[in-house]
Formats: sequence, structure tokens, C-alpha cells
Amino acid sequence: MTLSERDKLHLWHPLTQHKLKPDHLAIVKAKGTLLFDENGKSYIDAIASWYTCMYGHCNKQITSKIKEQLGRLDQVVFSGFTHQPAIELSEKLMSILPNNQQKIFFSDNGSTSVDIAIKMALQFYFNKNKKRSRIIAFEDAFHGDTFGAMSVSGLSVYNGPFEEFLLTVDRIEVPNQNNYKEVNLKFKDLVSKGEVAAFIYEPLVQGAAAMKMYSPELLENLLQVAKENEVLIIADEVMTGFGKTGKNFASEYMIQQPDIICLSKSLTAGVAPMALTSCTQHVYDAFLDDDLTKGFFHGHTYSANPLACAAAIAGIDLLLSDEIQNKIKTIHNKHLKFKNRIEKHAKVKSARVLGVIFALDLNLKMKRYGNLRDKLYNFFMEKGVFLRPLGNTIYILAPFTISDEQLDKIYTVIEKSLEIV
Repeated sequence: MTLSERDKLHLWHPLTQHKLKPDHLAIVKAKGTLLFDENGKSYIDAIASWYTCMYGHCNKQITSKIKEQLGRLDQVVFSGFTHQPAIELSEKLMSILPNNQQKIFFSDNGSTSVDIAIKMALQFYFNKNKKRSRIIAFEDAFHGDTFGAMSVSGLSVYNGPFEEFLLTVDRIEVPNQNNYKEVNLKFKDLVSKGEVAAFIYEPLVQGAAAMKMYSPELLENLLQVAKENEVLIIADEVMTGFGKTGKNFASEYMIQQPDIICLSKSLTAGVAPMALTSCTQHVYDAFLDDDLTKGFFHGHTYSANPLACAAAIAGIDLLLSDEIQNKIKTIHNKHLKFKNRIEKHAKVKSARVLGVIFALDLNLKMKRYGNLRDKLYNFFMEKGVFLRPLGNTIYILAPFTISDEQLDKIYTVIEKSLEIV
């Protein structure tokens, strides 16, 4: 039996209706920007395996550090103990995070980093004997699949069956040039009532909402209002963090900085599952008390796993290197040239670029998981390019290490795909 055949016996895949999609492609090897299936065919990983492997697959600078760490310490409980990789990672993070961040809480994926951020915000006010139980989030947001993260997400395909079990959330539209006055007024009205604990947002790019981008100036206005009304602001940088927007973090485009930041995905360069939630000293201090119950009682077995920390340290070193910083600029410039060319196509409604993120919207309606979307996906895979369209949006978020030739191939394949829609 092939791996794909064996897969069907016992495995349940994410985001999959198995009755409609019973087959899954078996990947047996990855190197650099390429994935290799069990038949030997290669694919350019044009989305960095869901925005994680930003320094390429099996990068020796990262794997060598993990091997070194494996010989010293593999795993130890992080409650009551600490270790050098976690300490060193916290120090490196403080050197690149917005300068108001002071404390780091570890978990194991993007969704749990968001859950922790929400719990921090709610308990922050609980510990101060203030009743603030509402959260503001954007429409069409996606923050994860666990219950807190689902509560602040707006995509019903993910959270529809669980709606009655979710937290109390007020939703506002993402601000744009047409609606920002109404959005600001609604936001001011919501926070003025003194019931809102936090405002959570994906800074500048809503990933799962088809790479929807919006202005830092318009977000800045909301952050300022939140600060004035003592509403904690939570930046979900799980997707945008670590260089993808052209800066280390998308929050750097704004003056007002988050009280809490959620990080995962490329944090460990796609090698190990790990997440963290950082916060200011002000947030942390609300949990310091002689009363034991005012502590933050949340924990994960693999919190601050030493191997994952070693991968993250190596990833940050790469991110800050001249080589990667120059590649980020190169990719951004190539994306801009492709945007200028492709947006003139009759079948393209619009195109946009931020950092290494490129997205175009087709000039037609498509279901998020429909036949036409599948037709595009299959076309890309046949051409040796791994892209996952989000409805009528085709986007690129390839590893920083991608070559010019590989990028050109992706662009060419996207242009050819317009002939089949």
C-alpha cells in the first residue's frame, strides 16, 4: 500500500470533509523551498507550509542547533523549573518585540496563544475587582480553533456549530476609507460603556479572510481610543510576525503598541509546535498578589520545550541576518512588479502587496471550498506549485529563501491559471 492509501485507514485531517476529499498527498521529504511526494514529484512551497517554514525546510542552521540541544536537554516541566534555551529566547525576543513588552508566557500553538491573551485580559480586570467581560473583534477575523479563539473569530464555517457556547464579543467592520467614521463611532460607543476588557485584531492583514489588508493609520485611531478608555489591546501576530510584513512585527507600523501580543507559526521556523503570548509589565503586575488565586493558572505540558526554544533562537538569528533582510526586500520588490503587471488582467479584480505577502482577487465569485477553487488548486499542483486559494483569492507567502527563478515560476503559473477560470 502507498502512504496515501495507508493514510485513509486511521487519519482524520484538519479542515476536511473526508466524504468529499478522501485522498491526501503523501510528502516524504522537504528541502529548501521544495516538497517531495512519494512518487518523487517536487512542489514549490509557495505558502511556506501555512506561513511557518520561512527560512526554508530543513535549514541546517536551525536543525544543527536542535541537534545540539537534544544532546543536553530534551524536555522538562516549566512549572517550578527553567532552562537556558527559554531564558535566551526571551532575551532575544525582547530585543526585537515592541519595546513595551516585558513578559512571555509559553504555550503550543496560535489558537492557545490567543486563548491565553483573552484569559489574561479578562482576569486582569477580575483581579482588580472590575467587571469587564466584553471583547471587541473585527468581522471576518480568524484567531484560531479553540473556544476563546473561536469566540473572537468571525468565520462561521469554523465556529458556527459552537456559537451558543462562545464568549461575549462585539464585532466591528475592518476600517477603510469609506466606513472609518462609522467604525470609529461604533468603537467609541462600545468602549465608553466600561464593559470592554480587550480589543483583539490581526494587525494590517487578516490572513484567513483572504489576506485582506487595511491601513495602519485607520487601525492607529482605534488603538488610541482603546488606550484612552483603558481597554487592553491584543495584537494577534501569529501570521504576521517575524518579518512577513516587511518589519519584524506588523505592530511596528503603528505608534500605539499592544498590551498583549500572540505569536506562533514561524516562531520556530516550522520545526516544532510552540507559541507564546507576550505582555507589558502593567498587565503582568495585575497577577502579582499574596492571594494565590490571583495568579495565572494556565499551563501546557510542553511549555517552553527546550528543542522548540532552540529552533526559535536559530530562527531569530536568521531573521536578523543581512541575507534574510535583503531577501525580504527582494521578494517585496518582485511582488510589486508582478502586481503592476497582473492587476491589469481582465480576470483580476484587485491585487495587493505587504512585505512578502502577495494576494490577488479574481473578478468572479467563488465558494471558499468549491469546485472552481479545487480546479485552481489542482492546476497549481500539476504545475509543481503548492498554493491554496482562499475562495477567489490567490496568494503567495513563500519562504524568505525562495530563489528568483522559483518566484518567477509561481508568477507564471498564476498567470496561466487565469486561462482556466
